[in-house]
Amino acid sequence: MSDYDSPWKEMLEGYFPEFMAFFFPEAYEDIDWARGYESLDKELQQIVRDAALGTRLADKLMKVWRRNGDEQIVLIHTEIQGNRDEDFPKRMYIYNYRLFDRYDHPVVSLAVLGDASPTWQPRSYSHSLWGCRVSIEFPIVKLRDYQKRWAELEASDNPFATVVMAHLQMRATRRHPENRLQWKMRLVRRLYERGYARQDVLELFRFIDWILTLPPGLEARFQTELTRLETETQMPYITSIERMGIEQGIQQGEVIVLQRQLTQRFGSLPAWAEQRLVQATRQELESWAERVLEAQRLEDIFASE
Repeated sequence: MSDYDSPWKEMLEGYFPEFMAFFFPEAYEDIDWARGYESLDKELQQIVRDAALGTRLADKLMKVWRRNGDEQIVLIHTEIQGNRDEDFPKRMYIYNYRLFDRYDHPVVSLAVLGDASPTWQPRSYSHSLWGCRVSIEFPIVKLRDYQKRWAELEASDNPFATVVMAHLQMRATRRHPENRLQWKMRLVRRLYERGYARQDVLELFRFIDWILTLPPGLEARFQTELTRLETETQMPYITSIERMGIEQGIQQGEVIVLQRQLTQRFGSLPAWAEQRLVQATRQELESWAERVLEAQRLEDIFASE
């Protein structure tokens, strides 16, 4: 797994045309999807591995072709940014010019912002000296703005409508586990009602299950309701074996991500911290992850509330 693997990245890999159609429709219409597209993630990591990293959910680099008939290759660099980061615009600029310098193709930088701030809208970066000025402007999507467009999300069959709804409810129900249980079940039920194919249900369920985590008691209730739903619909897509594998994969991914965030913040981790991470429950991992940005010491992360 790369440093910031997450279900967001899996959704980008599996549903990139749908991602572009949902968030950046103008660009989507100019891409020749019949020619396919190519992921360049290994190349992206080589470009940015020595750059300062902020708190982000995923990044992707894709090679596509335009519809204008010319053999014009365009590189699309996408950042899914989790929290407010004042260095984010500069990072977008750095990644853009490094990619252009390496490939000599047009580079389009796109950003999806998942933070809770109503005012943070980073769209550009520039610096100048003695008459010399360089700058970049890039399109952004603010996920919190979709709260006002909830009816559109409900009506959409695009898988990223479900992704956005799950993300918004993750933030809205952070301190309200009963409400989170209700919304998690509602979103899963919607997967069946919209008539998604079995594989799409499993992929979207993985995303929902990752970010709408529940305490053990409520998780047991959720599994009971899920079994009842699959019996009602006669579509047992999420079997117990598959769900067990999903949960194990989710927990392993959470441990790896948190471990690397802590290492970046506090340096090499002592053995006791590594042990706590390995033995943690998903609820503990979620709680510790919320403290990463504000904690002054490593011990503060693991302190009992």
